[in-house]
Amino acid sequence: MKRLKTFYIFFLLMHICFLAESAARVGYYISNSDSLPSVLTKNHADLLESRLRGQAILQFGTHQLPDNLKDWEVYRSELRKKIIQKTGLIVNHDLPLDIKETGSIQMQGYKIKNIAFQTRPGVYATANLYVPEGKGPFPAVIVMHGHWPGGRLYESFQAIGQSLALNGYVCLNIDAWGAGERTRTHGKDEYHGANLGASLLNIGESLIGVQISDNMRGVDLLSSLPFVDSKNIGATGASGGGNQTMWLAAMDDRVKAALPVVSVGTFESCVMRSNCICELLTDGMTFTEQAGVLALVAPRAIKMSNIIVDNPTFLSSEMLRSFNNSKPVFKMLGVENNISNLVLDKTHGYWPENREVMLGWLDLHLKGIGTGAPKKEIPFETLPNKQLLVYPVMGKRDLSVQTTADYCERRGKELRASYLGLRSFDASAKQKELRNILRINERSELSKVHEYTSLGGWSRLALETSDNKLIPLLLIPPTNPALGYLVIINPAGKEAISEDLVTSLKKKGQGIVIADLSGTGEAASFKENLTNKSMVLHTQSRAELWLGKTILGEWVKELNVVSDFLKLRQHAQKVSIDGTKEAGLAGLFLAATGGKVDDIILRDTPLSYLFDNQGSVDFFSMGIHLPGFLNWGDVSLAAALSGKNIRMINPVTMSGVKISESGLKEFNEEFTKLRSLSGKQGKTIFF
Repeated sequence: MKRLKTFYIFFLLMHICFLAESAARVGYYISNSDSLPSVLTKNHADLLESRLRGQAILQFGTHQLPDNLKDWEVYRSELRKKIIQKTGLIVNHDLPLDIKETGSIQMQGYKIKNIAFQTRPGVYATANLYVPEGKGPFPAVIVMHGHWPGGRLYESFQAIGQSLALNGYVCLNIDAWGAGERTRTHGKDEYHGANLGASLLNIGESLIGVQISDNMRGVDLLSSLPFVDSKNIGATGASGGGNQTMWLAAMDDRVKAALPVVSVGTFESCVMRSNCICELLTDGMTFTEQAGVLALVAPRAIKMSNIIVDNPTFLSSEMLRSFNNSKPVFKMLGVENNISNLVLDKTHGYWPENREVMLGWLDLHLKGIGTGAPKKEIPFETLPNKQLLVYPVMGKRDLSVQTTADYCERRGKELRASYLGLRSFDASAKQKELRNILRINERSELSKVHEYTSLGGWSRLALETSDNKLIPLLLIPPTNPALGYLVIINPAGKEAISEDLVTSLKKKGQGIVIADLSGTGEAASFKENLTNKSMVLHTQSRAELWLGKTILGEWVKELNVVSDFLKLRQHAQKVSIDGTKEAGLAGLFLAATGGKVDDIILRDTPLSYLFDNQGSVDFFSMGIHLPGFLNWGDVSLAAALSGKNIRMINPVTMSGVKISESGLKEFNEEFTKLRSLSGKQGKTIFF
């Protein structure tokens, strides 16, 4: 109990620090810079957050669940198919479980087994299996933890397993993908989300997808045990584990009753709010809301337990919106009492009161006894974490317990091998596919140009777009129109742009445009956290993906507006782009999708989206990730489709490691081959 309260206090302090840093950041971006003036009005509201929140609110209002059984069956089937597609969900129920037991602990009335089992080919999950004494068959429950230290070993989740076992349930307590004993360094806690978890998107999968897959395999394991009643399986968890509980129950009909704790809200409440990428359904708000997912559980049973004051994503008021919108489906199916909710005056966690609610709810739905009212616990004591480790010797974990990094690298290499074997492709079709991956579904148009007083020789403008954005620009026209304009973009905003670069361009007389793309510089949201590298563009990235967009896709649209403005309003004879890191990729993708750009300079950009574990997973921001990009091709294909001359200065890997001369030679051959196959002009040169 003391540890849980300590963790919650730590969580609150971190949240307070996050808000303080965000507030400080407001002044940083809109107040001053030693070399470059600001553009937008000082002390403006959070333009990016208000725009994305407004879109989320609008989307929520468009989603309604069918009010008749015929339409519901069609909706239910299509929604499940869509979820499988968007999560990249892969499950092979015929794959051998290959359960490996490394130890067991005899408790009074039950036994705890330390096990690992196969969830997908060559990938094993670590878990504890709590087994009551007796022959059974017993009802069973799978328990999924949230973002607490130690994963499944955290005392709250141990407590669930012990309480269930003492009450005659088999319990599988599983480590979430990338957490517990499944981190990159065995025995060391790490956050499984942010850039690490988002790397799964690039191989066409997702953190939510692999978690659903793992947990469905957990149900496979429980169903395979001779002492388990496979017709009476439940699921529960808290926070991120509660989210897993909802998704498992929605996607696996074998889960008869579920109890998600401090996790249910609305998809709308996820947008521009604090949550993990493990809770993200890519493009989710374009086709459903959380009420639709809850309704997939019907006619089986689900009870949501939230608290009065919580993270805005999981507020009880948000849970009630989803509850009230999904309940009519349960009523239509004649099982209105199978959906319920509870709001406790507690803090974020899985408390003894939650366990008593769980026992009563599961007794009713899995044992057919009681009324569903809370049931008093049998006293117990949790164990030291070390006793429950599947691999108690640090650093001696079985290699079959693959980490996110291992899996992304292995699967990425497989996709790259297939891609590099291409002998031909339809350039037009590939260009269209890239637009879909970038989520460029509509063109952004220039609506209005706001001009302000010039400062320090810079014209200051803000381009207002048809999709309600303001793009701040600093502009110096060329001394000779033939020199054209160079558009400079940096994901850290204009403050990060080299003064030497600007000075050299001024001396040449070339036209200069410095743009802050959405989420950067003056166009950033105050909700982002610049002090934590793993959280840069974290909030915006998830928000865009919820709404069926990507940051890179939005940047491509914005650059297209800037290019149009320069060509049409400034009569630019030539428009070039100089982009750093992922902003450089936006320039490349603009050219690859047919945008009006003449040539491109990319600085510190990756030559491939292949995950590598040599440098820092946080070298690039969350904005770099593109769902299914390596299933489509790679950076070399985008370069080929551009048909433009490209200079890549200091190219790197996805972890920011400089590429060796031999590596550059191999990439040069790859880029040249793809240019040839595309039939387009241009050349890529590495510096």
